[in-house]
Amino acid sequence: MCCSYASAYTRRQAIEDGVLIDVTKAAAEVGFKFPVALTRACYEDSVGWTQFDTNRHGYQDEAGRLWDVLNMLYFAISSSKGDSQQLLFQFYRVNRTKRCRVNDAEIVTLKSVVTPGDLGEPVITIMLPEES
Repeated sequence: MCCSYASAYTRRQAIEDGVLIDVTKAAAEVGFKFPVALTRACYEDSVGWTQFDTNRHGYQDEAGRLWDVLNMLYFAISSSKGDSQQLLFQFYRVNRTKRCRVNDAEIVTLKSVVTPGDLGEPVITIMLPEES
């Protein structure tokens, strides 16, 4: 007799493991009604910022960079027609990996996906366009 176990990696586990970064509190301040998280890759690319980055590029901080991402997504959702579960949106960000200054910000595209959460509730995940 063999037992088969169905294993599902939950959103909660992904947040606990650091695969997803929960930004629900900041998102609520912007006006989001659903839980919001960013993938680790998206967070590092578009939000992450250290003192080294400030010394190299000029002053910014993670809270401000997160605010930019969330506000631009909120604006994109408000401006979109229909109720698509996936949305590409753009914003300006300073690339941490290039030698540039704060005034050299470039346009970046991110993807937002609405899926059922662990209890079936709508949740939003922000990611790089190539992530799924």
